Amino acid sequence: MAGYDDRDGFIWMDGEMVEWRSAKVHVLSHAMHYASSVFEGERCYNGKIFKSREHSERLIKSGELLDMPIPYSVDEIEAAKEAVIKANNLTDAYVRVVAWRGAGEDMGVASSRNPVRMAAAAWEWGAYYGDAKMKGAKLDIAKWKRPSPETIPTAAKAAGLYMICTMSKHTAEAKGCSDALFMDYRGYVAEATGANVFFVKDGEVHTPIPDAILNGITRQTVIGMLRDKGITVHERRIMPEELAEFEQCWLTGTAAEVTPVGQIGDYTFEVGAITREIAEDYEKLVRA
Repeated sequence: MAGYDDRDGFIWMDGEMVEWRSAKVHVLSHAMHYASSVFEGERCYNGKIFKSREHSERLIKSGELLDMPIPYSVDEIEAAKEAVIKANNLTDAYVRVVAWRGAGEDMGVASSRNPVRMAAAAWEWGAYYGDAKMKGAKLDIAKWKRPSPETIPTAAKAAGLYMICTMSKHTAEAKGCSDALFMDYRGYVAEATGANVFFVKDGEVHTPIPDAILNGITRQTVIGMLRDKGITVHERRIMPEELAEFEQCWLTGTAAEVTPVGQIGDYTFEVGAITREIAEDYEKLVRA
């Protein structure tokens, strides 16, 4: 498959639809040097983006948290996504919207005089973890920790927060794993590199409080689905040693959807009934 810079199609960029290979930025864009960038990943099913407006609202909020006001309204972001899906003749797709500080008068840490730019792209993308959706993903345990919200706005979906994710996923893949599980700065179980995590014990579900991690839109959706089914969900702080007590585990995220986990480090989990049921129910919901 061609690289992401060498494909046919179109990308929405700063209010215009441009040819895919022409969607470029200057090497002195502030985001490239200082990670002043926020983004959203979304999935389109049967021509409709799931929870689209919530993603657009979160993009704007992320920009606000990084002192980077995005010069587009929710309605304008929604229109851009619809336009790029239509331009590329897609019905089932992954949609990436990114906003960043571009090149301008500033090239130091400060960037208030530089324009905030935005682009939206869409492409076909299958299961994020491949066949792990059927047999369960294998996770490494990352050596890095998710940072304190006193060090960076952890509620923002910001590019800079993902650098340790990239490093941790590379390490995990070198070990034959699909992903890595983080602890947070206090030592509690946090999340995977791009997905929230859930556990099952005695028919009840446990998931970390999102006080130092992103409160994923898929995470919130799945919690609502579980509670609608009468399943108790505990949002709480989880210690690493508790992993030995859990029977089932899964990951949630726009890219990951609902992916069962079979192993984290030395701990193993079954792809049990609750995991299979919530994965099936989520698939039905996004395609309804």
